[in-house]
Amino acid sequence: MLVRLGYVAMNLNLENCSPSGTITVKTFSKLTSEEGKLHRLRKITRENLNNTLRILRYNKAYNIDVYRLTSKLVPLATHPITKEWDYIGDFMDEYIEIGQFIKDNNYRISAHPDHYTLINSPTDKVFEDSLRDLDYHVKLFEAMGLDDYRYKLVMHIGGVYKNKELSIERFYENFVKLPDRIRKRLILENDDKSYTAKDVLGICKRLKVPMVLDVHHHNCANEGENLEELISDIFDTWQDEYFVPKVHFSSPKSQKEFRSHADDIELEEFCEFLAIAKKLDRDFDVMIEAKNKDKALFNLSNKLKEFENIRWINEGHFEVL
Repeated sequence: MLVRLGYVAMNLNLENCSPSGTITVKTFSKLTSEEGKLHRLRKITRENLNNTLRILRYNKAYNIDVYRLTSKLVPLATHPITKEWDYIGDFMDEYIEIGQFIKDNNYRISAHPDHYTLINSPTDKVFEDSLRDLDYHVKLFEAMGLDDYRYKLVMHIGGVYKNKELSIERFYENFVKLPDRIRKRLILENDDKSYTAKDVLGICKRLKVPMVLDVHHHNCANEGENLEELISDIFDTWQDEYFVPKVHFSSPKSQKEFRSHADDIELEEFCEFLAIAKKLDRDFDVMIEAKNKDKALFNLSNKLKEFENIRWINEGHFEVL
C-alpha cells in the first residue's frame, strides 16, 4: 500500500515565500490613481506566482508530489472593485511556466475554495458569488494549461439552513446547473459540524463525484459510524479517476479546541488510520492539514521510519507492508 504525503499552500522552510500575498479592499481603495492600483495588484500577483513556482521546485527536491494551491493567488480577483482587471492575460507566461512544471512532474495539484463558497445557499446572491469564486479557480487552472479534469477543487456541501434534507436537495439542483468546466473538477469533503462522512458519501454516490475523506472532521462529526464501515465505499468513488483516493488528515489542537488543527500530526492517531486503510490495501494520498505545513509533513515522515511495517521511500512517499 503506497501512500504519498502532501501539504497545503504555505511553505515554512523557504524564506520570504508566501504565495498568498494580498491587499485589503480598504487599503486598495485609498490608492489615488488607477495606474497605482493596477501596479499594486500586478506586483503582489507576480510575487505570489513566483513564490508558487519556488515552492513547487522545493517540493520536487523533496519528492513531494501532492500539493494544494492557495486560493489567494490573485488578490481581490473576485471582488467587484477589480472587475475590469485582466488577471489572466497579465500573467500568461507565469501561469504557463507553473502549469508546465506541474505537468512535467505529474504533480497532484488541487485547490480548496473558501468556506463562503456555498452552492446550496437559498440566497441567489450567495450562489452567484460562489459561482464567481469557482470560476476564478478554474480560470487559473485553465491558464496554467491544466485542462485535464484530474486537477480538482475540494468543496464542502455547505449550510444546513434549518432543514438538512432540503439543503441537500438544493445542493443537487445547483450542482447540476454548474458549467461542465467547473462541475467536473469538484470533489466533496465531509465537514466538522453539519455533513458527516456518511452524508457526503451518499451525495457523492448519487452525483458520481469523488469523495475526500477528512479523518479529523469525521472524528468531530459523526453519528456513530466508524471508518471501517465507510472507507471502502469512499475509496470506490475514485475508481474512474486518474489519481488514487485522497484523504485529509489533521490532529486536534486540544480537547478544548478539538475542531482546530494542531501544529503537527499526532503519530499514534495517524498509525491507527493506516491500520484501518491497510485492511483495504489500496494506494492513497494524504493531504496534511497542520499548522506547520511542510515542516509537519517532514516531522511525520521521519517518525514513520521507525516502524518495521513501513518501508520509508523518501520524504513524500512510504509503503505500508
